[in-house]
Amino acid sequence: MARVVVDVMLKPEILDPQGQAVQRALPRLGFEGIADVRQGKRFELDVEGPVDEAALARIHEMAETFLANTVIEDFVVKVEEA
Repeated sequence: MARVVVDVMLKPEILDPQGQAVQRALPRLGFEGIADVRQGKRFELDVEGPVDEAALARIHEMAETFLANTVIEDFVVKVEEA
């Protein structure tokens, strides 16, 4: 069984209040030197059968229509090595 990962992040021009909250909290917790924080989502899909071009196209379609809001989010689909 192969694993495909879909990483979803807000587009750079979209404000990320959760990332900003984390960034402001880090120095108070003793973690200095972090210039920016962006928060996203990671989906790990265990795929039955081979991960060929057709399967990747279907996963890309799934990410575009269901996993990500493409108006405000970008996504990357990648196959993880076993």
